[in-house]
Amino acid sequence: MVDGVGERMLGARWRTIARIGAAALPLVTCALLSTVRDGVPAATAVLVLVLWVVAAAATGDRVAGLVAAVSGGVWFDFFLTAPYQRFTISDSDDLEATVLLVLIGSIVTEIALWGYREQSRAARRSGYLDGVLGAARLVAEGDTPAAAMVDVVAREITDVLGADECRFVPGRVGDARVAVLDHDGVVTRGDRPVDVDRLGLPSDEYVAIPVRRGARVVAHFLVTATSRITYPTHEQRRVAVLLADQVAAAVDTG
Repeated sequence: MVDGVGERMLGARWRTIARIGAAALPLVTCALLSTVRDGVPAATAVLVLVLWVVAAAATGDRVAGLVAAVSGGVWFDFFLTAPYQRFTISDSDDLEATVLLVLIGSIVTEIALWGYREQSRAARRSGYLDGVLGAARLVAEGDTPAAAMVDVVAREITDVLGADECRFVPGRVGDARVAVLDHDGVVTRGDRPVDVDRLGLPSDEYVAIPVRRGARVVAHFLVTATSRITYPTHEQRRVAVLLADQVAAAVDTG
């Protein structure tokens, strides 16, 4: 199992590999095309290089996509435009093709990243929904021990908020210093709201999520996020509250 630190290390390594490939592959492609440049139209070479830009952008790393676009433009100029093997362009059509290559590459990168973000957002929403439905199913079945249900919900809340830990505490929140995540998805500390979108979840104190049954608070979850700053969206915060409320019936002792 890979922990959060391991995932970040793997992500950094993958980004490095993607960026190196984004710089090197257009170079190799242009060098190979230069051996048959008389039989390869400039438009064909540009389309081949745009494919590398799309591949780089598909990794989800904007830098890799932009590096591929710039690398393609530079090496297209060097290998495939006269005077050859010099970073100058004497023909206006070749200059236009080079500029268009970089411009199209940049646009393709942004479009690919937009699609990547939308896909990731849809996957996260599906994961949140699965978590809520799973917790609701445990409640509906009625034969799951309260302790097991609490453990499942605590893990789901941890994942949804990107936190380090989440533990269950019976009763109301007794410490005024603890930030509270309310049913509107707003985090407050004392009487002041916390701008989670800009500042992230409080990392110096717990964040409590009350477990309500009707108007009563029967328990709360204490969330810890101290190892790194996390920025759960308003949607994620609302899902965490909904998850917490799933255990209300099981833990309410009246």
